[in-house]
Amino acid sequence: MNTAIINVKTDPKVKAEAQEIAASLGFSLSSLINAYLKQLARTKAVSFDLVSYEPSDYLVKTIKKAEADRKAGRLYSFPSGKKALEFLDSVIDESNKS
Repeated sequence: MNTAIINVKTDPKVKAEAQEIAASLGFSLSSLINAYLKQLARTKAVSFDLVSYEPSDYLVKTIKKAEADRKAGRLYSFPSGKKALEFLDSVIDESNKS
């Protein structure tokens, strides 16, 4: 098989974790990277599965605040994008007057 070498810089911890996971699944890291590159060439699209994604503390805090605002009725609803932009323009205008 004719092969080419690709040098990739990555965090050593990420590499070690990826190698460990690949091995636990019965693959080499190289075979998984090759499979991903083939998929990229075939589909011409980049996709990542974020099912096990852990949100940051900031995101969790922001979501909780938004949920509290929603429950307290502190929200705005607009019938159209145009109306939403008009509202934002008025908020900016009021802010500039202060």
